[in-house]
Amino acid sequence: MNPIPAELVARATVSYDALQTVGETVYWIEGRESGDVLVRWTAADGRQDVLPEGFHVASRVHEYGGGAYLATERDVWFCDADDQRIYHVRDHRHPVPVTPVPTSPGALRYADLRLLPGTDNLVCVRERHEETLVHNELVILPGDGSAEPTIIASGDDFYMSPEPSPDGRKLTWVSWNAPLMPWDGARLWLADVRPDGTLTGTRLVAGGGDESVCQPQWSGDGVLHFVSDRSGWWNLYAWREGRTEAVITGEFEVAAAPWEFGYRTYAFQDAQITAIIQQGPQHSLVVRRLAGDIQRLALPYTSIKPYLAMAGPNIAFIGSGPMRLPTVALAESDGSVHELTSADVTLDLASLVQPEPFTFGTRDGGEAHGLYYPPLGGSDRPPPLLVRAHPGPTTNWPLRLDLHTQYFTSRGFAVADVDYRGSTGYGRAYRLGLRRRWGVVDATDCADAARHLASAGLADAARTVIWGASAGGYTVLRALAITDVFVAGIARSAVINPGSWGRAAPKFQAHHAELLCGELSGEPEAAIQRLLLLVHGDEDRVTPLNQVRAFARQLSPGSHLVTVAGVGHTLRGAADIHRVLCMELRHVRDICD
Repeated sequence: MNPIPAELVARATVSYDALQTVGETVYWIEGRESGDVLVRWTAADGRQDVLPEGFHVASRVHEYGGGAYLATERDVWFCDADDQRIYHVRDHRHPVPVTPVPTSPGALRYADLRLLPGTDNLVCVRERHEETLVHNELVILPGDGSAEPTIIASGDDFYMSPEPSPDGRKLTWVSWNAPLMPWDGARLWLADVRPDGTLTGTRLVAGGGDESVCQPQWSGDGVLHFVSDRSGWWNLYAWREGRTEAVITGEFEVAAAPWEFGYRTYAFQDAQITAIIQQGPQHSLVVRRLAGDIQRLALPYTSIKPYLAMAGPNIAFIGSGPMRLPTVALAESDGSVHELTSADVTLDLASLVQPEPFTFGTRDGGEAHGLYYPPLGGSDRPPPLLVRAHPGPTTNWPLRLDLHTQYFTSRGFAVADVDYRGSTGYGRAYRLGLRRRWGVVDATDCADAARHLASAGLADAARTVIWGASAGGYTVLRALAITDVFVAGIARSAVINPGSWGRAAPKFQAHHAELLCGELSGEPEAAIQRLLLLVHGDEDRVTPLNQVRAFARQLSPGSHLVTVAGVGHTLRGAADIHRVLCMELRHVRDICD
């Protein structure tokens, strides 16, 4: 049982996202150190890169992107990561741009590309940047670039998921307005499509300020389906002639908070629907047949990304588990699984530990959840503890292999991944539990998780450190400021001041802090007396570097800021990941040993 090398963690940088299928062909985006590469798999040819070397696929709408390509039988359209224009590829030829050259780099951005059936026209979301103003809208454009895009829907702050009906005569989409985020409240619209592609007869199908709707899709027979949390959980519904019918419902989530475009957590095949459901940190695949009960599929995966599609008779998805890295997989009707990708690293399973879900009481009488990772090997004394606050803040810690966690557990640390109130996977009420209390209940929930584990003899209260990234970094700062549980903290790409961050953040998040923080907007540095390691990329567009630099100058001696050159909001390069891991380990060892 050897400690997991930092080099191994740094090399395991390939990610899989944005899965789509065309017939039995499977597409996905492979996140490599060089950039996001579009990959295609067929049974005859295996895996192949779709685009010429040097072309990377990524949308920067909302900065988080997603929905950056569309594949059909003959064509691929994609958003180029560098200039953000849409490019067209037919029959494996060289990509050709089909959208105008913007007045400045990144001034025009696109996402959620869809082909209008019976035409060669694309429908998509467009984000226009004009000096200090940002406009979001739906547009239609010829797929060959013969004319400029035409706006077909505008006026709301944000748009997502334009979905044409199978006959091309109707279009549905989701929109919402600040200060709400799409998981707070959004509306699902339906309109008729004129011959020229413009819309008429727009009407509201579902949603509002107190209902989150997302992921509209049409079944093959033309019935509109969508996910709504009207029951208190994101469940699946169908809309027939003005009536809403339950399809897959229960105390579980059939959606993920839409931080990115392109999520699809359910898929149609003949007389059945397959869906990803989430209960706390765990995902499962279920099947609902036309006239039958919901059946859970027995698969060796506990975490499934929100991309699901049918590849002929098989289910295509991206799955992982506590002891296995993510893979693109096909599940066959007999329950067998064929993995299309393999990890570029070899893991010693004897160096990995299994997480244990736990629930704990909070100081205000509530309840919160987490995953506890015991240290590798045994000891006569309680181990030092690393508490991790997830980014988001409206995400969660999934039940899957996390090499950052295992790096510490293989060195004698226990790790607790805390799904503080505000996390997804536990229903709408829990998800809204952070509203107007960000920087308070997330911080105290992390502290209460540490106290719970210490009282159970699973952690050493005198050697407890908190770690977080992005919004989780802000949780770190607040936990150090308002609780006395942690001896030190580590914050990557941290939000420093929600008020000033909201003014500098992308339009998508600019008002997020209004609902989360209420009147809390001040910086916490005056109250932080513990040692703090800050790690920040100098090209971070989500949390500007100038804010963290000003914050770092006011910290006590022994705390410091490490700036990573050429890095945005997330570490991707192997060398950068290796360097930061080693710094984090030194930081906690100096304090906990």
